Amino acid sequence: MRKPRLLRCIQLIIMAAFAIIVLAGCENQFLVLEPRGPVAETQYQLIVVSAILCAIVVIPVIILTVFVVYRYRDRPGNKAPYKPEWAHNTLLEVVWWGIPVVIIALLGFYTVKATFALPKPPAPTAIKVQVTSLDWKWLFIYPEQKIATVNYAPIPAGVPVQFEVTSDAPMNSFWVPQLGGQVYTMPGMAMRLWLQADQPGEYFGQGANFTGKGFAHMQFKVVAKSQAEFDKWANQIKKTAPELTMDGYRNLAKPGLADVMSFSSYPEGLFEYIVNKNGGPNHKHHSNNHGTGHETEKHDMSGMHKHH
Repeated sequence: MRKPRLLRCIQLIIMAAFAIIVLAGCENQFLVLEPRGPVAETQYQLIVVSAILCAIVVIPVIILTVFVVYRYRDRPGNKAPYKPEWAHNTLLEVVWWGIPVVIIALLGFYTVKATFALPKPPAPTAIKVQVTSLDWKWLFIYPEQKIATVNYAPIPAGVPVQFEVTSDAPMNSFWVPQLGGQVYTMPGMAMRLWLQADQPGEYFGQGANFTGKGFAHMQFKVVAKSQAEFDKWANQIKKTAPELTMDGYRNLAKPGLADVMSFSSYPEGLFEYIVNKNGGPNHKHHSNNHGTGHETEKHDMSGMHKHH
């Protein structure tokens, strides 16, 4: 005997939902649900609260939908035909409009509260990492250590890190799921993102905005080390790695994939030069109105050559 069409549809929906859950992780891990820092932990709690509040509406609606479709389906001999009564019911109107309004209000309240409760790290305890998205790789500049890396970013564990991001290619999105949310990298703009890794380890990062042929390979690792190990690593790079010249940067910025690389130095003002050459006035206006925290400088190509 053939199964009813409704039961087959329900089976397909369940199988599709199971497939989505299984395939949504990265290497069998749900990285967004495995926070390893204060920002990611706050976002995880918001995800849980949002899921619970949404379930209050979604689950009853799904159950009622299945019940109504099955109970009042059109078939010969159905003893419960659907005959709607279109009379206005104030109580029901209040219920199905009031519940979503309350849920949205609660989501807004918890989101604002959690956002403003996040710690604002004082500058002396933080380090800065300047990030540039390229086609199709990531350049990390350490202005305090005077070194640079490609496709990996060591940081000290337990220390707030100010990532300042821009793009010297199409707009992208800088994202380390286990440490916090993503922020867009845009030409001519320098956006900030505070993140922190609570414990040593390797954390998966990627570009989360489609940017062309090599987009799928725009991945990097954030490697959290103890402060002593981080300082030792920075000193070793300073002594052993080659320097990044302006010509070297031009070659690096060309579309193409790149392996992990380290540089003992880089052209002075490189990050500011990248921001300004892609729309300096826009960046300056953004800095003045949104407080990106640094003065922009005019670095034309001749000025870069004078330094190097």
